[in-house]
Parts: sequence; C-alpha cells; structure tokens
Amino acid sequence: MTSRKRHAKIVESLRSTGVASVRELAENLQVSESTIRRDLTLLDRNGELVRTYGGAALSLRGGAEAAGAETEKEIPFDVVISRDEALKDAMAEEAVKLVEDDSVIVLDIGTTPLAIARRLRGRPVTVITSSLPVLDELRDDDAVRLVMLGGVLRRNYQSLVGSLTEQALRQVSADLLFLSCTGVRAGGHVVDNMAVEAPLKQAMIETAGKVVLVAAETKFPGTGSLRVCSLSDLDVLITTSGADPNTLQLCREADGKVILA
Repeated sequence: MTSRKRHAKIVESLRSTGVASVRELAENLQVSESTIRRDLTLLDRNGELVRTYGGAALSLRGGAEAAGAETEKEIPFDVVISRDEALKDAMAEEAVKLVEDDSVIVLDIGTTPLAIARRLRGRPVTVITSSLPVLDELRDDDAVRLVMLGGVLRRNYQSLVGSLTEQALRQVSADLLFLSCTGVRAGGHVVDNMAVEAPLKQAMIETAGKVVLVAAETKFPGTGSLRVCSLSDLDVLITTSGADPNTLQLCREADGKVILA
C-alpha cells in the first residue's frame, strides 16, 4: 500500500470514529506503529488531523468534509457566553469556594471556566489553561500566576488544541481541575461533541489531584457522543437545581460530592 492510500485510509477511519490510537491504526492497516506515527505527524502538519497522545483525532478541516454536522453544531464562543449567564455565575461562585490560596488550578475551555477565572482575580493561585478568554481575563492580574498551554489555535472557540497542548499537559501537576463538557448522559458518562477536545479533557483529568465538573442543568443530557470520563472519575459535580436527579444520585453513589448552585 502506498503512503498516499494509507493516509487516505487513516483520515477515512477518523471520519468514522472521531479518534483512533496508533495501535488500532497499525493493526487495521497492517503496518508498524512507527510507520503510523510518521503518517500522523505528516497529516497533522498538513491539517488533515490533530495528533494526540497515543493517536489522533479528526481535525476541524478534515471533519468538515464528511462530518460537517459536528462542526456546524458548535456555536461560537462569543454566542455561547451570553447564554444561561445566571446559572454559570451561580456555579462559579460555588467553584471558587473550593480553591485554596497558593494552589495550582487547571481551567478547561468554556464559558463557565471563564466565569470562574473572573472570580480568581486577586487570588494568589496558579492558573493553567488553553483558553484565550481566560488569558485575556487574567493577563494583567499580578496576583495570579498564569500558565498558557501551547497548541493550534481553534478560532471558533478561542482555544488551543492538538499534540502540543497534550504534551504540555503531561508536564503539569495540579491540585484542582475545573472541567467543562457538552453533556452528562443518564448512564453516567460525561461527553463532549468535539473530537479535538475529548483527548485534551482526558489529559487534564490525569494532571489533577481533584476533578470538579461544572455542568449546568442544561447539560443533562446535553449533547455529544465522545466519552470524556465517567461520573466515578469526578470528585465533585457542581450543577444547578434542575439537573436530572437520577444522574446526580449516580454521582453520589460513585463517591462524588454534588453541589447545587
């Protein structure tokens, strides 16, 4: 099989699954894992996919051709930020109560993490993020030590993604992660609707001593098919009073603390 055909099959596979590991691709295409790694590096450079730790995810450009519905569903950050502001503010108020001075915090992308960032101004904490709005919020605050993760600019949602972001996260050890999502399934799966985000969220979870999901009632069940984690992976769930009570009970049964804002 020529490299061109192999590259086409890799992209075709990602259009079906959203994400794939090096091992899976090597087995499917009957080539070595080192060959697949070189292929993924080249395809990442060409913008056909996004290299992730241990594999790859479909890029926004590659997905637009055959899975355009996924990219079209994503509403721009500047639009999302004005939705459910009262719910986000209430959750952010509860979130900052969990933050101790001198702690290291990872803030996920999203509008609720931005609301949390606003309430961290003036606090002696370290904030690690790939969110450009969080950067804008905290860049002039001398009390906050701000660490930006590198990566490829995802303009629609004003964040940095890709293999560089994941590599940076592997160097991080944090006390607390404030995680966002697009949905919480009734069975207890936390999901997202963007293939470039799911592996980054998983990498963030691995960095943190405590994982806090901030998800308003509108995220139950919300949208998304890409599994980020399970409720059992959470230490705390911050939500609002209209969230599905059965799902909240699943979180409690998994030893997670539920906070209603």
